[in-house]
Amino acid sequence: MTGNHTAAEIGSQPDLWRRAVSDVADGAAAALPRPGERVAVVGCGTSWFIAQAYAALREAAGQGETDAFAASEFPFGRRYDRVLALTRSGTTTEVLELLDRTDLPTVAITADPSTPVMTAADELIVLDYADERSVVQTRFATSQLVLLRAHLGQDLDRAIADAEVALAEPLPEAALAAEQFTFLGRGWTVGLAHEAALKMREAATAWTESYPAMEYRHGPIAITGPGRVAWMLGDPPPGLADQVAGVGGTMLVSPLDPLAELVRVQRLALHLALRAGHDPDTPRNLTRSVILG
Repeated sequence: MTGNHTAAEIGSQPDLWRRAVSDVADGAAAALPRPGERVAVVGCGTSWFIAQAYAALREAAGQGETDAFAASEFPFGRRYDRVLALTRSGTTTEVLELLDRTDLPTVAITADPSTPVMTAADELIVLDYADERSVVQTRFATSQLVLLRAHLGQDLDRAIADAEVALAEPLPEAALAAEQFTFLGRGWTVGLAHEAALKMREAATAWTESYPAMEYRHGPIAITGPGRVAWMLGDPPPGLADQVAGVGGTMLVSPLDPLAELVRVQRLALHLALRAGHDPDTPRNLTRSVILG
């Protein structure tokens, strides 16, 4: 059991986010979706959840209709102006098959410049400085979302400062003691909630669920009770914290930028993994890339 790579990669995120912001100014923006384009964003696993976050952000910014799909579920009958593929490894089977089948303009964001996606996509953005040795994605996923947020015109200074706070603050006592976690989001943070739950499952094999915050009332709140945490990424709907408390659960809400709050969840997943005797660098049943035979 080590977790050394995962710990270092989580801790490097503020510096890498600064570099991702600089990449937009240095020319990466030329390959990304233009205002007004109808865009499909695709990925698998973590990349799909980051795609969901970006799609919601882009539409909210008035940049154009944006849909997010798991690469295996892409609707080839629909027409888009551009397909944006997110793939850390550049080798994921479903992503490569999609890029091979579609006749739409494509751009991919990847971490490895020596993989098949380099020729499969029409345009490439390589964030090799954010690549990871750990199987579990942390810094690559967040760095590409910072790049995409910066391209939408967002000022990321606060998010970067908040990430430094998330790395320095003690983890919440309620989370350290919890037996179950439900992550919640609204708008673009729904994707982050799904990613937070995935991190906890991958690294720590923890019992986690994730939902849009308003949907939590429609059944999932039944799981809430003493020793169980509802963790909000972003601002909660009015009254939800009282409902969680009313059934004996604990709701965690933070003023940090939601992407920085995801960093705090990554730290918790690492901590719980090590406490349980798991190696978060190489979790069981997982590989860096899913390549189908």
